[in-house]
Amino acid sequence: MIDLKKFEVWFITGSQHLYGEETLKQVAAHSQQIAKGLDGSGQIAVSVGYKPVVKTTEEIYNTMQEANAAENCIGVITWMHTFSPAKMWIRGLNILQKPLLHLHTQFNRDIPWSSIDMDFMNLNQSAHGDREFGFIVSRMRKNRKVVVGHWQDNEVLAQIDAWTRAAAGWHDWQGAKFARFGDNMRFVAVTEGDKVEAELKFGFAVNTYGVGDLVAVINAVTEQEIDALINEYEATYTMDAALLKGGEKHSSVYEAARIEIGLRTFLEKGGFKGFTDTFEDLHGMVQLPGIAAQRLMEAGFGFAGEGDWKTAALVRAFKVMGSGLKGGNAFMEDYTYHFDPENNLVLGSHMLEIDSSLANGKPALEVHPLGIGGKADPARLVFNVAGGQALNASIIDMGNRFRLLINEVEAVEPQNDLPNLPVARVLWKPYPDMKTGCAAWIYAGGAHHTAYSQNLTAEHLQDFADIAGLEFLRIGKETRLDQFRNELRWNEVAYK
Repeated sequence: MIDLKKFEVWFITGSQHLYGEETLKQVAAHSQQIAKGLDGSGQIAVSVGYKPVVKTTEEIYNTMQEANAAENCIGVITWMHTFSPAKMWIRGLNILQKPLLHLHTQFNRDIPWSSIDMDFMNLNQSAHGDREFGFIVSRMRKNRKVVVGHWQDNEVLAQIDAWTRAAAGWHDWQGAKFARFGDNMRFVAVTEGDKVEAELKFGFAVNTYGVGDLVAVINAVTEQEIDALINEYEATYTMDAALLKGGEKHSSVYEAARIEIGLRTFLEKGGFKGFTDTFEDLHGMVQLPGIAAQRLMEAGFGFAGEGDWKTAALVRAFKVMGSGLKGGNAFMEDYTYHFDPENNLVLGSHMLEIDSSLANGKPALEVHPLGIGGKADPARLVFNVAGGQALNASIIDMGNRFRLLINEVEAVEPQNDLPNLPVARVLWKPYPDMKTGCAAWIYAGGAHHTAYSQNLTAEHLQDFADIAGLEFLRIGKETRLDQFRNELRWNEVAYK
């Protein structure tokens, strides 16, 4: 699990010298208490750090400059306890490179009806101080999240947590490296994209590495390493006798273990956070990585098949954002449909590589022919995925911008046995219904590959899109196809 507590958001309170030192002491004390309360609430994934109250242009500028330079600072939360003239914020906001959340709150929850006086009013001016700040952020066209409510309210804490998770996913992308073993699957359009523009916009690099370079690392794996990993397989998964040492299919498990160790070694030594491969370029490899990709995803690496680097990067971001939450995040593909009028379903799967963090129960390690790629029978983990609320997300290169498209879905428990389908699989119902959900996805140009999440919501993804400067489209329970198509038209105008 990725430790999000190593990251910190800074709590920055705005005021001014107009009110005198006594008032400013109270502002600082209240600010410290709020920051400490947020940090100790147990409901926010990252740490919340108090910063001294800013009262001048210079203090604001210096604090934002420090935030930019602080390696573990992934964003700033601003709050105006009193009135803080917003022209003071222009220089600081101009240079701020970290995500911004504006918390529109106040220290006290209730108005003290019997004792309220002008001293109280001068101290507690968030209701209009935050509006002054909000204007300048809007005037400067800066993306931010606005959260409204008392700082101890559970809904407010949940909204802040969603943003901090999105900020952590964005921070993880900065300087990240993703390896492509081989190129894109031949002639496929949606998995292609502008890797230069992605690095400019998102901060991560995607480069191709020859399969031969990977094979050299795989071939250097020792017998001791392979034996140790096979012992781990046997202790972790259900395996029939043919796969155990001495069994007729054990050689496939042996090669799968060798590939997993080699892949992990290559990725860790190179400092990569994810990878892609393609069954069309496996020169020197005995089999397509199946269990290797599944287990590396479960360990936190991003992955997607057929050279789909955009989805691999998104899976990694999901891994970071969902860390510590119940449920998993994985590479997924809409594979085939069940068009029963009374029970429309999508069967999600892939040739081999669905992350076992989604497994409902103990996965089975199995070996079967792949029927594609012309290599030996690969080992893979086979399991069903649990029912419940989930979502699919896709990053699409639209030429003049990147689009983040999500479809909220309801996964359902398997209703029939699938004895002849030797892959991990999940069934879901797209919202708002099969016809609308699928049509909206296709109108939006959504890919067949997705990142599938059991623990992230539309709020997490909206926050992430705002931070990343992504066009965001949501297909959910309230989606109407005519309105969704209008949104697509309006966005074309907005993005020129």
